[in-house]
Amino acid sequence: MLSLVIVLLVTVAAGFIVWANDKRHAKYGILVPAGVAAGVGMIAWIICMTAGLGYQPGLTWIPWIVPMAAGSAAAAGVAVYLGRVRARQDTQRLTAALKI
Repeated sequence: MLSLVIVLLVTVAAGFIVWANDKRHAKYGILVPAGVAAGVGMIAWIICMTAGLGYQPGLTWIPWIVPMAAGSAAAAGVAVYLGRVRARQDTQRLTAALKI
């Protein structure tokens, strides 16, 4: 169970780091990448443990590294996606408001 807590802390930290390094982070909340990273990391950890990859000689690293990498990648993906989509929506709304 300790590995779950460590995976959670690392993925949440990665989500905060992704948010801080995104130039469009004002378009979405600070908890969005962290929450997505935590959710994906927890699901990946559960899948790894259910598949029997935990605490096996030679496979001990998989339930540690895979959820952390998956959570970090998901946080980066959601930050890029939301940054682009919301910036485009803001531009469209501003243009529509200025035309009136």
